[in-house]
Amino acid sequence: MSLAQQIKPISYLKSHAAEIIKDFATNPDPLIITQNGEAKMVVLDIQAYEQQQETMALLKLIAMGNKELAQGQFQDADDFFSEMAREE
Repeated sequence: MSLAQQIKPISYLKSHAAEIIKDFATNPDPLIITQNGEAKMVVLDIQAYEQQQETMALLKLIAMGNKELAQGQFQDADDFFSEMAREE
């Protein structure tokens, strides 16, 4: 479905809430809600929301790792494995 078809006014959300929830079973695309002609919120299926949250958490970990790498806060792999072997 095109993005334009997923944009609805807040009055549609108020009057069709049950239908919107049922439609998410077959069409998980987010629904953009407008108020006074401006986009104000996005309604997502819970599975899509959870997947988005997991993706954001992974991206945050990658960004943190890249920052540590850029700051020189890393250990050579051989040194790391040697240290791990000594701790066993």
